[in-house]
Amino acid sequence: MAAASARTIGKVGWNILESPACRAGNIASLVPRVSLHGSSRAYGTGVAGFRSKLLFTPLRVGRVLGCAYLVGGGLGLYQTIQLSVQHHLAEEEGKAYSDGDLKLTLYQYKTCPFCSKVRAFLDYHRLPYEIVEVNPVMRKEIKWSIYRKVPILMVNDDVQLNDSSVIISALKTQLISKETISEIMRCYPEMKAVNEKGKEVTEFNNKYWVMVNEAEGQTMYPEKDSRKEEIKWRKWADDWLVHLISPNVYRTTGEALASFDYIVREGKFGTYEGFFAKYVGAAAMFVISKRLKSRHNLQDDVRQDLYKAVNEWVAAIGKKKFMGGDQPNLADLAVYGILRVMEGLEAWDDMMENTKVKSWYRCMEKATQSHEDHN
Repeated sequence: MAAASARTIGKVGWNILESPACRAGNIASLVPRVSLHGSSRAYGTGVAGFRSKLLFTPLRVGRVLGCAYLVGGGLGLYQTIQLSVQHHLAEEEGKAYSDGDLKLTLYQYKTCPFCSKVRAFLDYHRLPYEIVEVNPVMRKEIKWSIYRKVPILMVNDDVQLNDSSVIISALKTQLISKETISEIMRCYPEMKAVNEKGKEVTEFNNKYWVMVNEAEGQTMYPEKDSRKEEIKWRKWADDWLVHLISPNVYRTTGEALASFDYIVREGKFGTYEGFFAKYVGAAAMFVISKRLKSRHNLQDDVRQDLYKAVNEWVAAIGKKKFMGGDQPNLADLAVYGILRVMEGLEAWDDMMENTKVKSWYRCMEKATQSHEDHN
């Protein structure tokens, strides 16, 4: 409609300029007659002077009027094209987002097990994402967020997802249902609670559930109880396996120093922060790891608890390639994400040598590949 109006205005302007009346200077019929009262001398040097101006004025007015129509039509057509292009781009952008082509930005610590879980999910599903490494000391990179933990995932620059399990469940739901992330997040309401130490903590309802309908659920979980098993082992990874990491990587002073050397090398630290973190942090975490061992009732040799947990996981997989069968499910990705933060450390070497996890672990490496391979 706007384009048609613009064309009409332009056509009128062109007809005015091409009309005989305009070319001959006789445009009186196109201009309303004006009755002028009072002395003609007020408008010129006499009657003759006034008439000469009157003969000249219609010609000029006609041309100006015609040009105005043309310019107005041109501007209108320009605005119409601009709006059409913007509308088309908006439709394409909305279509891309609805198809799962989301703009994802992950705020993380590279050596954080929960952040590693999210990366494993994103890598397996080939979802391109940008990484913002957060300084663990100052955390300036997330100063804009009320939620002060990592990981944080920003979706399309306007929806913030917190908590690794919520992030994974919500994105998996989006990949299947194609609903918007804003709609999906209503299924994971945030709630405040007070833990046994009297500290306020944030939890999320339904965080291990992928919100799909019955038909989609049967496709995603074809085997009986497979959904129930996935949720069970995702919880196990968060509630038990992750708590075995620190006591094992900070088991001795040597291991603690090696762990912090790795953390500083892979993380985002300033020169002085890195030096402080490596030596003071290693000493502090060596002490803290002893407290964690007591809190979680671990054996004196915490390696035995790690071996037991990993072998329990392998036994649950059984003869299948993955917990999810031929392809990893969300439990596979969670366990793999947590375990791989130990790579390059003594605890990881001991785990690979003294458990039956190696075959499954190598398959998970191939399934997820690396972020750089497809981003």
